[in-house]
Amino acid sequence: MANFSEDIQCAGSDTRPPMLDRTDFASWQQRIRLYCQGKENGVNILKSIDEGPYQMRTVRETVAESTKGAPQFGPERSRVYSDLTPEEKDRYNADIQATNILLQGLPKYIYTLINHYTDAKEFRTMSRCS
Repeated sequence: MANFSEDIQCAGSDTRPPMLDRTDFASWQQRIRLYCQGKENGVNILKSIDEGPYQMRTVRETVAESTKGAPQFGPERSRVYSDLTPEEKDRYNADIQATNILLQGLPKYIYTLINHYTDAKEFRTMSRCS
């Protein structure tokens, strides 16, 4: 009888049909969309898949108001998770779920490329901050 780690290895991407094969793409797309609809926050997960990840953008906070009532803004800064509204937080969390759902069915070599891209992007971001 196989142990748990062997079961996980057997259920890996090598034993699944390739999701990116053009002949099977429509059926995989339908399966993934149905799976996402059944998840909590499914509408936002599908929106993330269709429209791409949520963009944080920048924000300028109101520092003060002038004597005439016009707002005076501070410098632009990148938004962080705590700046988001509850609806935006749901969308941001759905992006993470959508990414995880899509990565579950990818072949191992595609998954490795995505990890490499993400690691390189984080490295560039960290080196700019240093």
